[in-house]
Amino acid sequence: MEDRKAFIVGISGASSSGKTTLARLLRDVFPNTFVLHEDDFYRAETELPYKDGLLDWDCAQAINIPDMKRALEHIRAHGTFPSEAVWPFVDSKEDQNSIGECPVPNAAIIAARAKVSQWLQPGHPGHSILTTSNLRICLLDGFLLYSPDLEAGGIPSLLDAKLFLLVSKERATQRRERRDGYVTLEGFWADPPGYVEKVVWPNYAEAHRGLFRDGDVEGTLDGEVLRGKGILAQTDRGLDVDMESTFNWAVDTLMRELEKAFGKEGGRVNA
Repeated sequence: MEDRKAFIVGISGASSSGKTTLARLLRDVFPNTFVLHEDDFYRAETELPYKDGLLDWDCAQAINIPDMKRALEHIRAHGTFPSEAVWPFVDSKEDQNSIGECPVPNAAIIAARAKVSQWLQPGHPGHSILTTSNLRICLLDGFLLYSPDLEAGGIPSLLDAKLFLLVSKERATQRRERRDGYVTLEGFWADPPGYVEKVVWPNYAEAHRGLFRDGDVEGTLDGEVLRGKGILAQTDRGLDVDMESTFNWAVDTLMRELEKAFGKEGGRVNA
């Protein structure tokens, strides 16, 4: 039996699908929870490839996958970030990026906190899973977590729960174009004209077509494929689900997945 120190939750989807917003909301609702960002494993700008004459930040080749795997292995074994002296991502660049005003009403957040608080009380499943144990929850958000390249790098196998957020090309483009830019290792990056159309969306479609029927990333998810990969999504809600509904779904899903992993009485299981 493996005494795991962390339960790692992947939150993936296209750029601007709400991954980081959801991760931060869940962190503020569940105790003993911290966020790790795929973006903090970007390679140096000088190492990035080009696509259609534009620097490509939105492909697997831009991510240091071996470093991400080693970090996840450490978190799984120890329940903490690796030493800051060794792993510079502890000083997260992604956390310096604004995600704008919270799209979930405060009343919904308060209600979710109350639900989780009740679940953590004696006599309820969460009490032995989180309250009386040293288990921590790590939320890993990233746009490529279930892509073939990261699968080949062993990333999905280190995730205990895998959430996937859907978004239409139109909505993703609107959200991304409202952003000022991104803090990087070298300074600051702002999308050049045409970046979403030429780089972001084509890369997302190529990396995720295998999850959808007929390869259409604005169509219907393939339930059989999702079950085979252990990926959880709101398959009955369409593409552009509001963040409040997504948040409530994620809270319920995370509680359920923790109960499945550790048993309703919190007993350890093999990883």
